[in-house]
Order: sequence, then C-alpha cells, then structure tokens
Amino acid sequence: MNVGDRVRLLTGTEEGIVTRLLDSELVEVAIDNDFTIPVLRREVVVVAQEEGNNFDRTTPDYRVGQVPGKNANASKKDKSAAKPVAARPAQPSLAEALAAVASSGAGVAKINTPAPGAKQAPAAKGVFLALVHQSPELLGVTLINNTEAEVLYTYGEETSTRPYRALAADKLGPKSTTKPLSFLHMKDFETWPAVIFQLLPHRLNGDAAYELLTKRQAFKASTFYSSNRPAPVIGKEAYLFQLDEKPAAAIEPEQLTQEAPAAPAPAPAKPAGVDAAALKAQLTGDAPAKPAAVVAAATPAPTGPVVAPPHEFDLHLEALRPNHKEDLSNTAILRIQLDAFEDALSRALATNMHEIVFIHGMGNGVLRKEIHRQLSRNKDIKFFEDARKEKFGFGATLVRLK
Repeated sequence: MNVGDRVRLLTGTEEGIVTRLLDSELVEVAIDNDFTIPVLRREVVVVAQEEGNNFDRTTPDYRVGQVPGKNANASKKDKSAAKPVAARPAQPSLAEALAAVASSGAGVAKINTPAPGAKQAPAAKGVFLALVHQSPELLGVTLINNTEAEVLYTYGEETSTRPYRALAADKLGPKSTTKPLSFLHMKDFETWPAVIFQLLPHRLNGDAAYELLTKRQAFKASTFYSSNRPAPVIGKEAYLFQLDEKPAAAIEPEQLTQEAPAAPAPAPAKPAGVDAAALKAQLTGDAPAKPAAVVAAATPAPTGPVVAPPHEFDLHLEALRPNHKEDLSNTAILRIQLDAFEDALSRALATNMHEIVFIHGMGNGVLRKEIHRQLSRNKDIKFFEDARKEKFGFGATLVRLK
C-alpha cells in the first residue's frame, strides 16, 4: 500500500485515497477527497484497476491530475455524465472588442480569436514542482521532468516541529512525471510543510557529471495563486514552480580526478580527569610530592521520581490540552492521544500499579482499536476489558497489570 492508492473501507462502502503513511499499522485516507481520517491498514483494501472489467464499472484512472470521486468509479448509469463536452471558443473582453472596432474603421470589425485547435506556446524546459488538483480541495504534489535527461531525485518535507522527513526517492525519465508524492489540503494552507527536493541530472553515455541541486520550496498566498498555469508533460492546469531556475553545474573532468584532501590528524587528547596545573607544580618542585589531583567527573543530575498516573486516565483532547485553541486534524489529535496513552501506561508499570482505566470515548472506534492492539502485544499486561459499562458504556478500557 502506497501514497496515492485508492482504497475501500472494509467496514462500509466508502472509498478514498491514501494521503499519508502514519506508521507501520496506520494510514491517512481522504474520504470524498476532502474529509481525512486515520485508518488501520487491515481495515482497508486497495481498489484494483481490474475491478472495472469484472463488475462493469469504469476503471479508475490513476494518472497524475486525475479527479477521483464519482467519475472515477461511476456506475453504468453515470457513464453518460462522463461524455466530453465541446470546448467553447473564448469570448473577447470589452477592451479587445473596442480595440478591434477602432482598428477596423467603419463597419463591423472582426475580432481575431484563437482557433479551436491552435497550439499553445511550448512549455519551458526544466524540472517542475506541480500541485495538481485531485478534487477542489485536494492537491497532489508531483514532480515533472520536462528535459531530455533522466533525473535522480529525493523528496522530503520540513515542518516547524520536524526539520526534515524523507518521503520518496526514485529516478524520473525524460519528459515524464511522477505519481503524487504526497497530498495537501487547501483548508490547511497556512500549515503546509515546506517541500525539499534534491535533483541530480543524468544522461546515459553522457560526457559530463553534474553537481547535486537542492531546492526548498515554501508556499505563500501572495505568490501561490498566481502560479496557476498549464503544466508541461501532463497538459493540465497546476500550481507550477520551477526547481532548476539555476541549472545544475557540470563538474569539470579535472575536478573528478582530484583526490579529497586528507583530514588533519586529531591533536592528542589530554588525559581525562587530570588537573594539568597541579601536575606541573609537582614536576617543578613547587608543590609537595603527592599524586596529581584528579578532577571528579561531573555526576548527572538525579532524575525526578516517576509520578503514577490517576486511576482513571482521560484521553479526550479537552482533558489532555484544556487550553488549546488551534485547529488540529484528526491525525494530529490521534497522535496526541496515543502518546498520552503510552506515557501513562509506562508510568503505571514503573510505579507497580495493579490496574488503570483509560477513558477513550466511543467516536469512530479508531482510538479504542489502536489501544487494544498495543495492549494485546504488551507482555506486562495481565488482561484488559471494557470498564464498568454502566458508567462508561463502551468508552473506557480497564487494564490489569502484572
């Protein structure tokens, strides 16, 4: 299962796109392309393209820029809605009409409009970052190679809480494009990560080697919306950013033959724990003959005692962060709750508690299932069960510790 795969929930008929791999067991899925939820991998199945042949459904098109949804999995009744609509010729603006009248003199002026099949100006050469609409609110991060050379690339993201996170690395052929490397939601524009690409051009049997090109691209509203224009190779509208405005420099053959300078030999380290001044005084006779004073190694500050968690530990976000005001995604909330659960469980084991109740609520059951999965793998757990249904219903779990 990879980012960009279309999946179906086993517990219902909903379908969506995998937008992130959260960990080895959890993925983020965009339902209807806009509503994002964390789902366990074992609870979704990838929708195969061969499904359309067996069930008389339109086969999903996984090309870059595709708009998934009803048109991607239309039933037989909806096939009529997918018929292409003839493009209307562009209507001239009022200024263009007045200019045409002024230039033609008396009579009716003919306005020069582009022919329906007229070719657009050729796209610029280079490597581009393209954000392509998968739906009105979901964008796919795509790399486009509009050159004649292959490009080796790496892709990662940078956030305020994590300096760098590597997400993809591969080789991209000439005049080609990648599948979506990740997905971004328009509603989260203010918190979008900066994307970082490393590019290395390569030509088979070429006569030059190139330096590695690193490009960091952050997004600002003042320049983002003006970047929307036709993208090369894919032939679709996209938010386009060129990554190689300054092309990678070729390495001269002389530089390839030069050996890297040898690292200077490290200076001999002073014996640890020896007071140099006291040793010098003894050698010169200015101090009584006695062993050199040994500096005591700094002892680490003692850590504070482990505090036992309360017997009933509430995992609701309001209890964990009572003063929070920022809008958090479902994925971020789930991560906060799981971190709090793991911390409380480890403190309960460290302080020899006999039992603890985790209040996780009902919700969609994702948090409860993840807690039960972790408890079932922990050898220090005697057993766990639903806690006092008359008080919590199915919204709490009692854990007995060994």
